Amino acid sequence: MNKIRVLVTDDSAFMRKVITDILHSDPDIEVVDRAKNGLECLEKVKQLHPDVVTLDIEMPVMNGLDALERLMTEHPVPVVMLSSLTREGAEATIRALELGAVDFVTKPSGPISLDIHKVAERLIERVKAAAQANGRLRKPPGRLGTTVAPLSAMLKRKTVWTQPEPAHPGTGAPDRAAPGTIQPGTADSGVTPPAAAAPRRTAAVSKLVVLGTSTGGPKALQTVLTALPADFPAPILIVQHMPAGFTKSLAQRLDSLCAIRVTEAEDGEWIQPGTAYIAPGGFHLEVVQASGGRLETRLHQEEPRGGHRPSVDVLFESASRLTNVDKWAIIMTGMGNDGAKGLGRMKETGRVTSIVEDESTCVVFGMPRAVIQAGLADNVVPLDRIAETLCKLLH
Repeated sequence: MNKIRVLVTDDSAFMRKVITDILHSDPDIEVVDRAKNGLECLEKVKQLHPDVVTLDIEMPVMNGLDALERLMTEHPVPVVMLSSLTREGAEATIRALELGAVDFVTKPSGPISLDIHKVAERLIERVKAAAQANGRLRKPPGRLGTTVAPLSAMLKRKTVWTQPEPAHPGTGAPDRAAPGTIQPGTADSGVTPPAAAAPRRTAAVSKLVVLGTSTGGPKALQTVLTALPADFPAPILIVQHMPAGFTKSLAQRLDSLCAIRVTEAEDGEWIQPGTAYIAPGGFHLEVVQASGGRLETRLHQEEPRGGHRPSVDVLFESASRLTNVDKWAIIMTGMGNDGAKGLGRMKETGRVTSIVEDESTCVVFGMPRAVIQAGLADNVVPLDRIAETLCKLLH
């Protein structure tokens, strides 16, 4: 079997060496060269034709986002971004995924992370997954084929009902984390789940869509959610495998592009049709039945399932316990088999119709393959037909 040929790009000589050493520790990976900025990366991609590129975001001469945009236009190649755990880093990472990056790995402690070894296993895993995507790269959809403006300049929030945020009893402090806060994703971190403001109106929910995705998911979510009408007749609960601090930026970006409302899920929220709720990184998302036919979110930090928190299986299993609710389950691009067991449980306990992304459009055909092989796929369609198929099934 041929080794995966990787080009490492980072402006820090130390980071280039450490990333190279990490990748060389796996017998299936070979680092063919290293580049110190985006321009040098472009030149070496033309010369060496690597299978995968690792790309830092903040670099002189040409930064990672500019290099990525040119790569996707001139020499498409699977790219894994190296990102910092800051709000700015999260926003830049979401932009990179829109522009065509397959996945990303967070640097534990900033641009020069002396403790990068903490994410060594994750980096190797992401590079191997990216190599599977070679030849399946999709161009950025629609307006994203051009330079992307800063997130803050693009946000166009929809008019929605809100209430003042409730405080922790006896503290006067709001439940919700401060804007831009990166919440740790460990079960013993003591982090309070984002808490929902009390809604002014409620309604019984008789239809529910649940969706799971992983590698390649952010761009796939954009394709599906932007095609849904503002009056979409069901709430959508989403698990996208992503670490704490990044899901809020993803939700904000999608909300700015979609006719439906897209938000990061909060604990105890009464879900509404025409809104998509994305599980916060580091928290499992469940849906429970409340009085009056309402459906309510629950966030918790129980142990990861199959290495994932949030987990698609956890969400789907919670949906299986709902009664008198018509359900649709969607599985899209992603590595592994998260969601297959949960969908099996939904099939055992009630009526559910599944939509699975076809291999032809998946960045990584792992999660969809697991569902298809388990005999749980009712509709197998390419990505650009998922929204149309869903709308027809609901109506």
